Amino acid sequence: MRLACLYSGGKDSTYSAYLVEQQGHRVCTLVNIVPSDPYSWVFHTLNLDAIPQMAQAMGKRLVSVPSDGTEDGDLSALRKGLEGLNVEGVVVGAIASDYQWDRINGVCESLGLRLFAPMWRKDQLTLLNDMVDAGVKAIIVGVFAEGLDEKWLGRTIDHQCIEDLVKVSKKHGINVSGEGGEYETMALDSPLHAQPIKVERTEKVVERDSARLLVKKCSLDYV
Repeated sequence: MRLACLYSGGKDSTYSAYLVEQQGHRVCTLVNIVPSDPYSWVFHTLNLDAIPQMAQAMGKRLVSVPSDGTEDGDLSALRKGLEGLNVEGVVVGAIASDYQWDRINGVCESLGLRLFAPMWRKDQLTLLNDMVDAGVKAIIVGVFAEGLDEKWLGRTIDHQCIEDLVKVSKKHGINVSGEGGEYETMALDSPLHAQPIKVERTEKVVERDSARLLVKKCSLDYV
């Protein structure tokens, strides 16, 4: 089937796109919602300026739609982004968020599109290890929970990082995959990438209860 993928640039949407292509489907379009409010109700907002280069790295068509960041605005933008696409279904990276699932599924049903969520209700620790083993390379670009501080920013999610996330999870009760918004990631490479993303310049923004890594410049690594 021809599919679109809701793409935030993070590990989950990247791995979900890879999984459905492994199942024989074709992800031909990435759909990125760009909220003006950094605290969007539905979609991630970190480092969205890099999404065009990420789509280029994967050889995928990109459709970007602006939103005001409210729940109604995000869902309206999603509908606008999906309308008219020559696809039969939509891929999402949701794992356990009923809130996200219900709202995105409602939009898909109204458009006659099938929803694909290959990671839905899967064990989060298993998913993390599987995506690392599959070749997904992602870095942490935002931390928003107790037990995670600015020292985590820029860290590659590998097996050692996963072990450390498990320790934080046991102590502070976070979701190891960040499904509860505890942290956000940026995918730099995967089996879908023809070229990896090279981060050239960043800026840290540290606040009382959170820290973010803003990617100010990145490029495709042709080496």
